[in-house]
Amino acid sequence: MTADRIERETLIAAPLERVWSLVAEPGFWVADKASLPGSVAREGESMVARNPEYGDFPVRVEKVQPPTYLAYRWASAFPGQELREDNSTLVEFTLTSEGDKTRLRVVESGFASLAGSEELRSKAVRDNTGGWPQELDALKARAEQPSV
Repeated sequence: MTADRIERETLIAAPLERVWSLVAEPGFWVADKASLPGSVAREGESMVARNPEYGDFPVRVEKVQPPTYLAYRWASAFPGQELREDNSTLVEFTLTSEGDKTRLRVVESGFASLAGSEELRSKAVRDNTGGWPQELDALKARAEQPSV
């Protein structure tokens, strides 16, 4: 049976507001950084995160509670398809201040409900389990850069 969720967290040497500004860019974890809209997430809005290597992924903003919680839905295992409940997972970001640092926690869930074969669901979990550490490291590096 497919695992249904992935949980990761990282401690970032940057203030909560700085980390929030990066996490609030819809699709930041998959989109080519040059294609990010530069807008702040608004509940109910949808966009397409474009990635030259992996394809185009629909992303919808599900919930926004500035500056500590954001939830997105995306179709990671179904690039190019329209977003539906049976082809998407929920990605939740929770930010917590720890002194002058920020703890960022990500939980991606809903893999067991994806349409398709057990192999497809297992591959989605494997791919995203491997991807989150890279994306969190990249976000951490961006957040910790000195302000220009």
